[in-house]
Amino acid sequence: MLTAIKLGKQVTTGDTNLTILDDISFELEEGKSLAILGESGSGKTTLLGLLAGLDTPTEGQVLLKNQSIFDLTEEQRAQSRKENLGFVFQSFQLIEGLTALENVMMPLELKGDKLAREKATEMLQKVGLGERLKHYSNQLSGGEQQRVAIARAFVTEPKLLLADEPTGNLDTATGEKIIELMFSLNKELNTTLVLVTHDIHLAEKCNESLILNGGKIISKSSNLGGAIVTPSNSEQEAVVNE
Repeated sequence: MLTAIKLGKQVTTGDTNLTILDDISFELEEGKSLAILGESGSGKTTLLGLLAGLDTPTEGQVLLKNQSIFDLTEEQRAQSRKENLGFVFQSFQLIEGLTALENVMMPLELKGDKLAREKATEMLQKVGLGERLKHYSNQLSGGEQQRVAIARAFVTEPKLLLADEPTGNLDTATGEKIIELMFSLNKELNTTLVLVTHDIHLAEKCNESLILNGGKIISKSSNLGGAIVTPSNSEQEAVVNE
């Protein structure tokens, strides 16, 4: 489903070339999940932007269903995102002037889906918000807002879902419920899932993980079995405590 091939990203500031990502390569099969961990400044969010085609690499390629997304025009990449991608953000990114139902309906309406209301209602019921359809974001708790965001991301049944710190603004108990919800929908809809997170417990639920440090992959793990192994205790401590 998703392949990164020797991705690199450099930026120039004055006379200095800064390397943000260097030689990032991995493959992720359809329906599987990947956690991306690392300290602040390690390149996690930049990598997520490249995987989404929102930014372009200095070198390397990203293949989505064996199609190089950087061989597409910007208009074609936008169309590919509309057809294939869903997003979940740490800050929820709900539209304040819309109800929960209207927020979830929006991506369907942008695709011209005539069943937008029915599908959005069903998805909100799946995430436990069937009684909150007409509530605005300021009338919802943080956990409820994230449930709306997850419903919005999954309602188009995307082939690939990208999540940037999806539990970062939530307390531990609420975060656990959100994690369970995401993986339940992941399994039900066979969505390929990529999560940027600082949460080791969330990462351990994924099929695979990679840890970034200084823009490089310093550890890869597959079929995790409850533990993420890093090259050194100090690096693991940095990831956990960041």
